[in-house]
Amino acid sequence: MISPSHHTPLFELLLDEDVLPLVVGLVLGSIGIVFGTMSSVLKHLFRERSRREIAAYIAEGSMTPEQGVELMKAKRG
Repeated sequence: MISPSHHTPLFELLLDEDVLPLVVGLVLGSIGIVFGTMSSVLKHLFRERSRREIAAYIAEGSMTPEQGVELMKAKRG
């Protein structure tokens, strides 16, 4: 454990009762933004992968274009 004599001024400032809630809020907000962005990117990637797979099924004749359109409409909802 670090003794109080080794605390830096920045560390002391971060532990101040008036500053600590702000620091915790900023950290939690930043984590939320990062995870929200990751979620959005992954959702976009999976949606694009699904579109490509449907296009491949249509191209090989396993599915009609109308079925592909209906499947894409169903995935949006």
